[in-house]
Amino acid sequence: MVERLDAVQPVYPLPRIEQIPDDEIDRPEASNQITTCFDELPAVVFGAASFSAFYNTDNHISSTKPFRATRLALRYGINAFDTSPYYGPSEIILGNALKALESEFPRSSYQLITKCGRFGSTRADFDLTWAGVRASVARSLSRLYTDYLDVVYVHDVEFIADVRAPRTVGNHLSALGSEREAYGLKEHQADQVLGEGDQEVLGAIAALRELQERGIVRKVGISGYPLPTLLRIAVLVLHTTGKPLDIVMSYSHLNLQNRTFEAFKPAFLERAKLKQVVSASPFSMGLLSPKPPAWHPASDEIKVAVAKAFAMHNERIGEGSISPTISELALGYAFGQALKAQTPTVIGLSSVEDVHACARIWQQVQSGNLKAGWETHVEAITRFFEAENVLDESWENPSFS
Repeated sequence: MVERLDAVQPVYPLPRIEQIPDDEIDRPEASNQITTCFDELPAVVFGAASFSAFYNTDNHISSTKPFRATRLALRYGINAFDTSPYYGPSEIILGNALKALESEFPRSSYQLITKCGRFGSTRADFDLTWAGVRASVARSLSRLYTDYLDVVYVHDVEFIADVRAPRTVGNHLSALGSEREAYGLKEHQADQVLGEGDQEVLGAIAALRELQERGIVRKVGISGYPLPTLLRIAVLVLHTTGKPLDIVMSYSHLNLQNRTFEAFKPAFLERAKLKQVVSASPFSMGLLSPKPPAWHPASDEIKVAVAKAFAMHNERIGEGSISPTISELALGYAFGQALKAQTPTVIGLSSVEDVHACARIWQQVQSGNLKAGWETHVEAITRFFEAENVLDESWENPSFS
């Protein structure tokens, strides 16, 4: 459940830290430490949307499992956390864990990334006003037990920004070429504010920049799904304010099914003058997992193709095989492409088992020590997605405009 700004805040108390298990499984494997950074962020960022009903039961998020996952991640060197008011109690649970860990990991040892503007799934659940932005940031500071935030994104700007696209579903790579004008991405369109939606997003960015000047927010950015919209808004911010955004995050565009982030990243750096672009969700919000969530927004065509790919891969490797699972392939592929692009990856982590697996696969990718047949399996899956006409296809862009 998402808590609006005026709602009573839920409480998720932790037992005393000495009562929480700290066993062998809570210790990192020394050979799998994550020390790589891209610009000022670690290569792997802890996605704390996992601390919500989107991905876990209330029993899970009310337990000590989120605390133990957070502690182990920090011990591995995963020292940046991405959360949002939209992720229900995520900020509260993360804040409680970090507060309990402050003697082992002081505030200066990690980065906090959160968002503002979105509190639910209807138009009324968005508040990008100056007052709303300030109130959201103030609540995040309180929940996370901090007096500053390293990054704040305006969350899911595609819901509010005016729509400029020849289509809202499918492959959008033509936005970088033959259909640039149709997407609002020609040079002469760089400073065009399309309507009230664009103005609302610009207003939220201005509010965050005021907080940035006061030292409360260190970096200001936008986040969302559709790459063309994110690029258009980032370019618009540069040309209407004279100052680039500090950072942009897109999700579900650097994975086995959709790789278009790779093509768009140079445009963000060159046209929008960004210093950093972040990729989130290597499992595409659970789409590339054995049991995708029922609420997943992907088209039926994409969901069916992914299910077929899972079945095909499992049949090919057989039971008891030492070959990588499709989930391992998905994470390894995303990490490998992110490493080439020098791009941080935000990955949702729910448990200590998730954290260990994440660190192990990152190390395998970085060292080139992948399981036998890795590339062959990846090629087979991407060829299958291409044959099913879902490779690099994006699902419907949400919008209220």
